Amino acid sequence: MDRVSAFDEPLKKLLGGATAKVMAEHLDLHTVGDLLHHYPRRYEERGRLTALTELPLDEHVTVVAQVVDARIMMFNNGRGKRLEVTLTDGSGRLQLVFFGHGVHKPHKELLPGRRAMFAGKASVFNRKMQLAHPTYQLLDANDEDEATEAVDAFAGQLLPIYPACKQLDSWRIAKAVDTVLPSAQDAVDPLPPALREGRGFVPLPEALLRIHRPHTKADIAAARDRLRWDEAFVLQVALARRRYADAQLPAVARRSVSGGLLDAFDAKLPFTLTEGQQKVTGEIFGDLATEHPMHRLLQGEVGSGKTMVALRAMLTVVDAGGQAAMLAPTEVLAQQHHRSITEMMGELAEGGMLGGSDRGTKVVLLTGSMGVPARRQALLDLVTGEAGIVIGTHALIEDKVQFHDLGLVVVDEQHRFGVEQRDALRSKGKQPPHLLVMTATPIPRTVAMTVFGDLETSVLDQLPAGRSPIASHVVPAKDKPHFLSRAWERVREEVENGHQAYVVCPRIGDDADEAGKKKGKKAAPEDDAEKRPPLAVLEIAEQLAKGPLAGLRVEVLHGRMPPDDKDDVMRRFAAGQADVLVATTVIEVGVNVPNATAMVIMDADRFGVSQLHQLRGRVGRGSAPGLCLLVSEAHEASPARARLSAVAATLDGFELSRIDLEQRREGDVLGQAQSGVRSSLRVLSVIDDEEVIAAAREEAVRVVADDPGLERLPELRTALDALLDKDREEYLDKG
Repeated sequence: MDRVSAFDEPLKKLLGGATAKVMAEHLDLHTVGDLLHHYPRRYEERGRLTALTELPLDEHVTVVAQVVDARIMMFNNGRGKRLEVTLTDGSGRLQLVFFGHGVHKPHKELLPGRRAMFAGKASVFNRKMQLAHPTYQLLDANDEDEATEAVDAFAGQLLPIYPACKQLDSWRIAKAVDTVLPSAQDAVDPLPPALREGRGFVPLPEALLRIHRPHTKADIAAARDRLRWDEAFVLQVALARRRYADAQLPAVARRSVSGGLLDAFDAKLPFTLTEGQQKVTGEIFGDLATEHPMHRLLQGEVGSGKTMVALRAMLTVVDAGGQAAMLAPTEVLAQQHHRSITEMMGELAEGGMLGGSDRGTKVVLLTGSMGVPARRQALLDLVTGEAGIVIGTHALIEDKVQFHDLGLVVVDEQHRFGVEQRDALRSKGKQPPHLLVMTATPIPRTVAMTVFGDLETSVLDQLPAGRSPIASHVVPAKDKPHFLSRAWERVREEVENGHQAYVVCPRIGDDADEAGKKKGKKAAPEDDAEKRPPLAVLEIAEQLAKGPLAGLRVEVLHGRMPPDDKDDVMRRFAAGQADVLVATTVIEVGVNVPNATAMVIMDADRFGVSQLHQLRGRVGRGSAPGLCLLVSEAHEASPARARLSAVAATLDGFELSRIDLEQRREGDVLGQAQSGVRSSLRVLSVIDDEEVIAAAREEAVRVVADDPGLERLPELRTALDALLDKDREEYLDKG
């Protein structure tokens, strides 16, 4: 069998159809390679293995014990029978129970005095610990000494405990691994020999043997170090090759021009840029001046001034004779960006118009819901080059939209766009345009190096002067209803002081929303209107307007309103013509109303950590301090409440993103975990292994620069092909 095909051998050839079927359906293991990369989750040691007194409840356990007694019990007037077996290991006793037709075989085999290994889920019945219908393997031989030796040898080892399923226990997986373990010798080692030797790693076949059948804890550590590095390195090579390929594409260099639009814009700025903005701008301008496309991720806290940095990059491109397009995920956000950019630019955004500046350009908006005449004019302005800047939604991607000379694409809130959309917009340039991706969701450095590893990263971590602190508090509505009453009093106080407030709900509450309502948790029977606030925008707006906020101007905003109505509500709120805006998460990104100082988030435990942080960033944008109240009915000791307390305790988005990641774990960095794709990261942790990822990235860059096609490293190419199946390749494309 050649070296590659040994790992590709289907499991059903070696293990038999039934076992292979369970492995494929429940553990997503199909080949010898899949099973060899299904590593033990932990290892049991002899003392822990045999102590029946320490069995963890509701966990799959494996025990070695001796049968003390076994008896058949009848129930249901003799119609039913069960076999009860009592085990001991010297430290304690454990009951086994088998029902129905399943009693015959164990009744014959589990005789008093016999020893066996048992696996099942530990539960309590009638105040006794028991395993119901465990699987077992007899360990005793004919000779008592041999039996003792077998058990001692077995229990003396580090016993691997595999990620298992109900249909297949850990020890049966271990037996299957024994069958395929000889194939570990055929493992294709992806690491270049010099790298492996330089870092003192064991060869891959040896690492696989040690992780599955370790003799010592040092074996496990050496195997994990090696396998962790492989995962990081192969992934970083994939990303480095992508960056290298992008760097080979031609692009038009867009260099700064003195005395142009950017200088005129800077001259009218009423404030100076923060140090962070200046540093990041330098990185972006450096990229724009090169003859291959910029691919840069700009991440910065809510309100750190990303839009200002992006606008100055767009003006540089316009000065250099090109056009810039900004892609926003929602119409509300596109309109908001258009409004704030035209306000910041003033007469510079009215090029060619009466009263416009000689140095100005046109800034046009393009969304799906625009009227035909306005849309036609916008398309004309783009194709003639009259408009230097366009801000729009997915409508920008349509075939009809053509540019005179597209030089820069700015994508806001990157995670909402797929690769097809990003590429469709990029293909509208004569040559690939430069790309700037922005996100206000702080991403830990390790995740940026993996998930966004094909982009260079810039971080804005300073807030501009004049931003106010935001106080955050959890409001336990169920335990302390008077806290909720006080929350509405605080909103009223903010309004009386001349400010405005947001109330955010997870649901809209119209008929079309009923399906979503059914998916949500059912209200407990004791929840009544006094105790439990309605979770929907339309219901809560009505309740507030008639109750605690009566007399205030309460408006609603949600995603299913006609676009003109949405824009109208946002304009009125921004102009101070409404006191309280009850909204869904449509206000999560980009909405900028400095006079809004308070936010109440209903059912806050239904939102993710970074989403809560994003929402909170809508207040405290002016000179007055902000207030964010997280209303929850979750129990004080619940994980949901712990999450809310973490959000209330810090305004540091990077710290929160780390907490969020620890709670969710990383899923599959290269494929959405929810699609059922088994994680490609089995040993590597995106949370804990920052040094490994950073070092692997450096090595990967060096290897790819030296041999972009990996011609001299066929083993590494093979490992890459195995990692990047079609789904993962596409996911990587999406960034």
